[in-house]
Amino acid sequence: MNNTASSQTKKRRLTGTVVSDAMDKTRVVSVDRAKKHSRYHKYFTATTRFAAHDEQNAYHRGDVVIIEETRPLSARKRWIIIERIGSAPVPVVEVESGVEADQESAA
Repeated sequence: MNNTASSQTKKRRLTGTVVSDAMDKTRVVSVDRAKKHSRYHKYFTATTRFAAHDEQNAYHRGDVVIIEETRPLSARKRWIIIERIGSAPVPVVEVESGVEADQESAA
């Protein structure tokens, strides 16, 4: 019997968005999936949050990343971040010049 085949199991990989980067070397990744209601057969979005390991603190809030299942790293961490796919678009805020804003507020 060959034990190497059983130890080389395929690890799960999920795609999600980093929602928290407040902890050192840990990121919280939110993964969305479509789930079907058992009675009404309507699909809805179910969200799961995973604590994932980030050794270099390289990933930040809004980044879209791939996480992979691994051995337990702490009480809650069983995932590591593999790579960044993209990042969330940064909202653009238009700022009015001070002269025009003062004239509008005086009127």
